[in-house]
Amino acid sequence: MNDAITGEILSPSQLNTLARGLLEDTFPLVFVEGELGNVSRPASGHLYFTLKDARAQVRCALFRPKSQWLRFQPRDGMQVLARGRVTLYEARGDYQLILDTLEEAGEGALRRAFDQLKARLQAEGLFDAARKRALPAFPRRLAVITSPSGAAVRDVLSVLARRFPLLEVDILPVPVQGSGAAAQITAMLQLAGTSGRYDAILLTRGGGSLEDLWAFNDEALARAIAAAPVPVVSAVGHETDFSLSDFAADLRAPTPSAAAELLTPERAELLGRTRQLQRHVDTHRLRAMQERTQRVDRAGLRLQALRPQARLEALRQRQQDAMRRLDAAMRNRLQQHQALLRHVDAVLRAAAPGRRLQLLRQRLDALRPRPQAALARRLQRDALHLRGLARSLEAVSPLATIARGYSILQHPDGRVVRSVADVAPGDRLDARVRDGSIPLRVVD
Repeated sequence: MNDAITGEILSPSQLNTLARGLLEDTFPLVFVEGELGNVSRPASGHLYFTLKDARAQVRCALFRPKSQWLRFQPRDGMQVLARGRVTLYEARGDYQLILDTLEEAGEGALRRAFDQLKARLQAEGLFDAARKRALPAFPRRLAVITSPSGAAVRDVLSVLARRFPLLEVDILPVPVQGSGAAAQITAMLQLAGTSGRYDAILLTRGGGSLEDLWAFNDEALARAIAAAPVPVVSAVGHETDFSLSDFAADLRAPTPSAAAELLTPERAELLGRTRQLQRHVDTHRLRAMQERTQRVDRAGLRLQALRPQARLEALRQRQQDAMRRLDAAMRNRLQQHQALLRHVDAVLRAAAPGRRLQLLRQRLDALRPRPQAALARRLQRDALHLRGLARSLEAVSPLATIARGYSILQHPDGRVVRSVADVAPGDRLDARVRDGSIPLRVVD
């Protein structure tokens, strides 16, 4: 290049090459804001236009791989912000911009401001997943901060009424775009959070451009969401839209309707769970009732066994059993003696000689009283034993107690009075004594 400057003769192509290198080395990357003109998109898919202001213009090219990602349709007269490198189109000797990105001028500034604020808040840990809270499983009251006339509030209310009609919903009206909207949204969010009325807060609005959604990219609002004492759900714009409110909230929903679904349980699922729990409660209650009934029955049997009448009946039954056993023993012993006598008689009849028969008769006559005497003695011993048993029964019998001068107080239905708590003034009682009963009445 120095040689060329000192007077070397160059061809146009060499000069353009030198100029191109000089431009590209001096301006590696530039941002240019201006008005679109002469917009052209040939069949190749590349985008060609000029950027101009009141005094100058520059040719620009945005080649197809990058032009496919444009978020808007370029038109003549639009104000845009372009980023690219300065180069020389050698065929015509014109310098031009080869662009990397192209965005509307206003939205581009907003996008840069959004990215910078997002990076700063993220570095502070405001968007960390560790600080996000879980939504309540069964919210009782929900605050919906949105425009009262937008489509978003209608979608939210429709889904909530279908899924969980028991939920109380308060619509807290705020402007969702325009000057002062962010401050009013922030104030309403703080008021709802500190009121103690709500289990969760839904912050929502419909879709729009970045400028329309800009109120939800406010730093004060993002910090208020992070500091809210109850969980906050953000559903701002469409599924492809993201705002700082989405990142700061405990949960981001892609749409207002999706937010309503995430905040509430499914009605049919709740009904099924309720029926299942009801069946479980009924089964448990029936089992508990059966167990209590069995305990009452066992207690009744124990009480029945402890009654004096029951004890007397048991002793009387034992006495009768003893008498039956004694009678059976006596009959058995008598049968044995009778059998022995029959045997002896048979032996005597078999030995017929007179003398022997006479001796045997004499012996038989001598032996005959002995079984009877033994039987009499046995009967006497058994009778003495029986009288002893009778005296033992009489000693534990309530009738013996009555015979000694005591009495038993009973209600007309036979219940025994064991305590003063068993009677009340005006009750009729019977006092059972040795030879009868005495009717009584309880007085104060």
